[in-house]
Amino acid sequence: MAERRQLPPQIKRVELAARRGGRPVVRYQLTVDVGQVDGKRKQLRKRYRTEAEARDALDTIRGDVAKGTYVHPTERTVKAAIDDWLAGKRAADRAESTVDGYAEKFSVVIDQLGDVQVQKLTKRHVADLVIALRAGGLLSPTGKARKPWSPRSVNYLLGILESVLDSEVKQGHVVRNVVALVDRIDGDAKPPDPLTEAEVETLLAHIEGDRYAIAWHLALAGLRLGEICGMRWSAIDLDAKTITVENTRLQRGKKQIEKTPKSRAGRRKLPLPDHLVAVLKATRKIQAADRLKLGEAYEPSGYVVVNEAGAALTPNAVEDRWPRVLKAAGLRHHRLHDARHTCGTLMHLKGVPIAVISAWLGHASKAFTLQTYVNPKPEALAVAAQSFAQVVTIRDKSGS
Repeated sequence: MAERRQLPPQIKRVELAARRGGRPVVRYQLTVDVGQVDGKRKQLRKRYRTEAEARDALDTIRGDVAKGTYVHPTERTVKAAIDDWLAGKRAADRAESTVDGYAEKFSVVIDQLGDVQVQKLTKRHVADLVIALRAGGLLSPTGKARKPWSPRSVNYLLGILESVLDSEVKQGHVVRNVVALVDRIDGDAKPPDPLTEAEVETLLAHIEGDRYAIAWHLALAGLRLGEICGMRWSAIDLDAKTITVENTRLQRGKKQIEKTPKSRAGRRKLPLPDHLVAVLKATRKIQAADRLKLGEAYEPSGYVVVNEAGAALTPNAVEDRWPRVLKAAGLRHHRLHDARHTCGTLMHLKGVPIAVISAWLGHASKAFTLQTYVNPKPEALAVAAQSFAQVVTIRDKSGS
């Protein structure tokens, strides 16, 4: 008969109350020091059915503690992990609009996985969420069904969620980052689609005299949506023919955020071309007539893009109007941001130096401007091909 081994001090044999008409139930209670957890010294206490299970658990925990990979059991949820991560970004003085953008993306994660314990989160949990986002139909915080997410949007969400789990690993809350195991979705981002010169002419003819024409003129002049919505009359000098980009208005859900441009290059003073001066003067006349008509009911907000009552249009309202304007003008669909790409592309085709285009658009990098915002259309490439053909013809005729 094998000699019974003495139990280590961390394991104690415990007899529980006897069942009715039966023998006492024996369990093996493990109590082991697991070191510092969240700045406090912790012990793990757990009961096992057999001595062998308790011994195996003791060996495993000792090994993990020694290697620094031990994770103490916790009921911490995915929502708590995200909330703490966002709080850390706010403490690091990240821009309010940036943190709000993170929170907006995370809303679907919290809705679908927020109550899942972070230690029980699996790759399958995240993969199923990706499938649901790609299919569309999940409810947004406003109760509306979400549209299918693009590969770019899904991959962005996975990236910031992976950062949250990285933080959890570093804090010792989880052993591994399961989000990092989820494959990213292949698929190129939708390329910019700037308007052609002919399309620009058609659009400008259609919007002439419209109260919101100034919004589309500013967009085609290369201003961002936030810069258009944040533009005030105080930043415009019609006598000197200048416009100063010094304020932006962004929207995150129902919340609007007003701030200065995100970079030094974004804060810029630009000369106004004559046609834009004329549109601005026409806009002021329209707003003056509105104010005279409404009297005290008119709201002098000071913004350039306003409704009949003088209230500034929200970024969402401006963006929602854009496709309707294009459709009414008989033009194909373009994103509003494509108007900004149109500005860069047409300037480039007119021979404006890249350094000047970069400064006009408010970019810190000329390389970024060239790579991202200069998008020649097929007809421009056809002209380039013809010029190349002319060079070859001249060479052939010279016989060299």
